[in-house]
Amino acid sequence: MVEPIALDIRIKDLFFDREVVRRAVDRARRSALSRAGAFIRQTAKTSIRPRKGTSKPGDPPFSHEGSLRKLILFGYDPRTDSVVVGPVAFREAVAPNALEFGGDVEAPAYGAAWKRGMRSIHIRPRPFMGPAMEKELSTLTRMWSGSVRSG
Repeated sequence: MVEPIALDIRIKDLFFDREVVRRAVDRARRSALSRAGAFIRQTAKTSIRPRKGTSKPGDPPFSHEGSLRKLILFGYDPRTDSVVVGPVAFREAVAPNALEFGGDVEAPAYGAAWKRGMRSIHIRPRPFMGPAMEKELSTLTRMWSGSVRSG
């Protein structure tokens, strides 16, 4: 007859150290999200090329003075545990939104219409943030691979 062996093992000891694992996952998530934000930001910035004239609707806008490219930033938001990427602090923040999605904006009137001060113009979409994210989606999944390390 086989005699039972008494083992002094607590079930909790069979699992990973939960706090260490949680910290490692949090650190990896913040790092991966920050890298993702940097990649999307860079892709969006390089899609806006310096050119004269106007880009075709559906293509990224051209940069005439460089302000839109300079104002594309990213940041990790700990409240939502996400990364935010896009143009910020742009006068009234109308131009980037109108370029990305299209829409009507008020612009200074020139020539014969000058006496009226402002005029409404329609801008057809020239997306730059959405396509940048789409382009980087495959890169984002690779960033998570092997990202959780202890200690």
